[in-house]
Amino acid sequence: MDDAAFRTEVRDWLAANLTGDFADLRGLGGPGREHEAFEERLAWERHLAAAGWTCLGWPAAYGGRELSLARQVVFAEEYARADAPATVNHLGERLLGPTLIAFGDDAQRARFLPRIRDVTELWCQGYSEPGAGSDLAAVRTRAERDGAEWVITGQKVWTSLARQADWCFVLARTGPGARHRGLSYLLVPMRQPGVEVRPIRQATGTSEFNEVFFDGARTDASYVVGEPGDGWRVAMGTLAFERGVATLAQQVGFARELDEVTALARRTGAIDDPLIADRLTRAWIGLRAMRAAAVRTLGAAGPVDASIAKLTWATWHRALGELAMDVHGRAGLVAAGPPYELDPVQRLFLFTRADTIYGGSNEIQRTIIAERGLGLPRT
Repeated sequence: MDDAAFRTEVRDWLAANLTGDFADLRGLGGPGREHEAFEERLAWERHLAAAGWTCLGWPAAYGGRELSLARQVVFAEEYARADAPATVNHLGERLLGPTLIAFGDDAQRARFLPRIRDVTELWCQGYSEPGAGSDLAAVRTRAERDGAEWVITGQKVWTSLARQADWCFVLARTGPGARHRGLSYLLVPMRQPGVEVRPIRQATGTSEFNEVFFDGARTDASYVVGEPGDGWRVAMGTLAFERGVATLAQQVGFARELDEVTALARRTGAIDDPLIADRLTRAWIGLRAMRAAAVRTLGAAGPVDASIAKLTWATWHRALGELAMDVHGRAGLVAAGPPYELDPVQRLFLFTRADTIYGGSNEIQRTIIAERGLGLPRT
């Protein structure tokens, strides 16, 4: 089967299965909207898993399909074009799973990978802390060995899906040494005494992000990925998996948003403003430039390429939110309904303010590009 035939297979399967109750899930979920129909989207993703449409790039030995990058892109693009709901298991499938395949041991892979693949255990990411966001090496959460277990104490913040997750992969300090030394990468169960999750209410009125407090929480001593003290290397490996095929699917969603903003400009007459028309044109050009760059670096992107990509799409998407509000006009300054119901344009604007912060702030991306890409001296 060639790639074109595979695309047809994916498209036909989605058309045949996004029906009945699943049809109502179209367009739901995603950044800023993780609260939408969560249980129903979980059921949909388990339906995907049963049909073999999860973990497409994983080796067959671990339950994957070993699809090429090209075919993973095809699936991601067709999934986005079908307006299928945002998945709920992306942190497990796209981040932890590949990390365990690359750095974990056989027992860890046997314990966790099947449950990620069939979407029976969900994961969250325990990296950022109040004093260690973009400066990840400054984490203070500690884990101390107590016989056959690790005991974890500390606080994490901006933790997506923490309320729904069964497990968290946690970067914690387990030994002496400053900065990158003495860190370990632990797999910690969330549903236990000593773990408290507090939602963070955002400007959108929703609470995708959370604070997580570990107060004597425990995990098995064998649930260290890599060696104790080698957590920085493993954590960086996880981040390397964060950007890739999903970027191209993300751009399909961006294109849909741009089309909606353009249609709004036509309805309101804002498109007759030469400055608005120029910004819409520049957004269209920027989106196509992003796609060309993503295709060029797919499968071979280094940390500098990943930083350029993050800086580019985050800045572009934030600008789209600003443009959308300018097109919306004065009506965008009033909530769509009581007590704080937002329309899609308002939600787009408010959530995209965070795009240039989460996943590595623009300032950090520029530093990486300057030091590692351009060879400029450290400041």
